[in-house]
Amino acid sequence: MEIFFRKIELEDRELLCSYLRQKPYRSCDLVFANIYLWSRKYRTEFAIVEDTLVFCGFQENEKPSITFPIGKPEQIQKALGVMFAWFELQQAPFHMHLVQEKEFALLEQWYPGKLTVAYNRDAADYVYETEKLISLAGKKLHGKRNHINRFKENNPAWVYEPINTENVEDCFQMALKWREEMQCEYDVEKRDEMCVTLNALRLMTELQLQGGLLRAAPDGEVIAFAIGEPLNPDTFVVHIEKAFAEIQGAYPMINQQFAEHAAAGYQYVNREEDTGAEGLRKAKLSYRPVFLVEKGIVTLK
Repeated sequence: MEIFFRKIELEDRELLCSYLRQKPYRSCDLVFANIYLWSRKYRTEFAIVEDTLVFCGFQENEKPSITFPIGKPEQIQKALGVMFAWFELQQAPFHMHLVQEKEFALLEQWYPGKLTVAYNRDAADYVYETEKLISLAGKKLHGKRNHINRFKENNPAWVYEPINTENVEDCFQMALKWREEMQCEYDVEKRDEMCVTLNALRLMTELQLQGGLLRAAPDGEVIAFAIGEPLNPDTFVVHIEKAFAEIQGAYPMINQQFAEHAAAGYQYVNREEDTGAEGLRKAKLSYRPVFLVEKGIVTLK
């Protein structure tokens, strides 16, 4: 069977989401906005195989790597059979990324003893109880409450606003200033992340994203903003969070306010992975995640 993988475009949103909604897990990666925004940096294509959705990316050696097929259970095993044959035609070793525990269990059931999995701690998503992100109750989050109290004392006229067509440009200008202060042009990873951030702001309506911003005063400049979306019926995902670090408490404040205003109706908040960055890992752990979403690589033994 010949498979035609193609580039992801905005007009593919409804088609891809019709499959993505069938995936019950809490991984931040397989939501349309993330896939589309990062596909410009990490070449990602898709195909419909046996009525399942399969994404194909490329490793550093340019060899293909696919995701676990998304669709009805009875179709997934058929699609996997097609994909094993496809790898042989490509003369490439079978390689599957972003595989979660339940998916590997199915693979082991269908192909016992033939596959191996290697989980990547740097790619694990941090998931928190929404209520705790909002209340910051308990001794372990005492420091976060203190930072927020300092922010409120130093900025008594602060305001929170949902991001909309009238104020999104203010966020855009704040992001440009943040980019300059952080010297993103001299750091490839920061530059790529900022490119995604600016595109997310530019395409918030088309991607159906939600956002919130902070101002130190009602008519003041934006000092922090966050962008996210519902991931599934019980989980909200925060894709982007930016604040001026020199403003004490700005990061904890936008974190808490965005959870309260955008995610209050969800049991959990996924705040994505730390990519192995030591400082980011420390910050994410400090909020006491309730669990991590582990993801791994599957290859043939």
